[in-house]
Amino acid sequence: MSDSSMPPARLHPEAELAREALSTPLLSRAARLARWAGPGTRVDAGAGLVDEQLLAAAEALGLTGEDATADASAAWRVAVDAGLVDVVDEEEGTVTAGADLALLTGGSPQDVLTVWLAALETVLADASVPDLDGLVDALAAGDDSGELDLSSVDWDPDAEAEFLDEVLGNLYLLTAGEAEPVGPPVPLPALAASVIVPDDVPEPTNDMLQQVSDAMMRLDDQFRLLEPAGLVEYQPVDEALLAEGDEEPAPPQDDTDVTRYGVVRLTPLGLYGLRARLLEAGFDAPAVGDLTDKGADALLDGTSVFPAAAAHAETEQWLARREPLAAARELLAAARGTDGNAPLRRLQCQQALSLVGLSAEPALREVLDDAELGGLARVWLTEHGATDVPPPSEAMVFWLTIDTVAAQLSAEGNSEELQALVEGLARQHSGFFATAWRVEHPATADVLEAMGRLHPDKAIAKAARKAAFKARSQQGS
Repeated sequence: MSDSSMPPARLHPEAELAREALSTPLLSRAARLARWAGPGTRVDAGAGLVDEQLLAAAEALGLTGEDATADASAAWRVAVDAGLVDVVDEEEGTVTAGADLALLTGGSPQDVLTVWLAALETVLADASVPDLDGLVDALAAGDDSGELDLSSVDWDPDAEAEFLDEVLGNLYLLTAGEAEPVGPPVPLPALAASVIVPDDVPEPTNDMLQQVSDAMMRLDDQFRLLEPAGLVEYQPVDEALLAEGDEEPAPPQDDTDVTRYGVVRLTPLGLYGLRARLLEAGFDAPAVGDLTDKGADALLDGTSVFPAAAAHAETEQWLARREPLAAARELLAAARGTDGNAPLRRLQCQQALSLVGLSAEPALREVLDDAELGGLARVWLTEHGATDVPPPSEAMVFWLTIDTVAAQLSAEGNSEELQALVEGLARQHSGFFATAWRVEHPATADVLEAMGRLHPDKAIAKAARKAAFKARSQQGS
């Protein structure tokens, strides 16, 4: 995850996310312990509950079983780190309710989410710690000073935290920008492979597969910890697979039911949380709705790199805040230009205007004679049932064709859809290239070169390249 720019996230309303945060085992347990604590509660030098109080804390949470005290200890640590309890006297080891505890009932949704984010950091830190038994052995291997000898265990705290961050970043990439606020469940083997197997490797080596297998088991433990935080929905690795092998299950090699190997899905709350962490780390992590208070130029430029569903949602929100006719005029004005991004802006404008409705008609009629917008206006009016649309000139038809292909080239590159468009143009207009090279559009030569590159017919491709050469010669003269 090296790119600092992320797809736009489609976030749920903060009030809804705050309710979800309050209902997570992570925050609800921490809050219950914070309210349970009183003047008689004692903590040790690390602000953890002393041993004799862990049973009482577990009972207060209704926890039973062999992990009850460990779960109570983890919940207490979250309460301390999230500011729900404060240590009042370090020597006496007493505590009192923290200032942030009242925010859970009397604060704004954003206040609640801020507390949840602080609690999440504690759990993420815990998820990066290896098995405690290994740490005990490492401590035993240390010198008489009692210092932890990390060299005796295969654990690099920074590397482990970085690995988990990269995995969660890839999960975010697979989720943000989807048509729904949460994406499809991701198989654990695919997620592990995404951070281990390079994209340019056609077939992973045996060593890579072993690393993927090891990573799957680490992630299985980590996602079990992160699910109670509300970050993910997780279906763990099938225990039967662990019993079948010597140690770790190998990644599936065929069409085996991958759900047995674990599947994970980012929750809406998790999407919010990871976006907040990405922003804190300096990533460009936009959210749908960021552009609603900005001008049409920002909308058209911004949504040009959005996935289709996110662009549609962003445009709908932008239009909802404006009077339709005024919005149409603003969009058309922002679509003008001869810079490299202008064709894509006009394509985004055309898509945005399709959401405005018939109230935009006067704005479209006002630009019928505009060299850059006249073709777009005629298309819109015709699609909306107008019967008195003046026919375009041949020059306008060719200009609009070049502009449309240039926009598609910017948006999709050499896609199959663009190749089909190129083939259709050459088929419908036998003399297309003889005229197209004369079109006074900044992208004419680039479009003709792309057509020569994309068309499968060698003769037509040659004609396109020849036309591109003429266009460049004309531009240079």
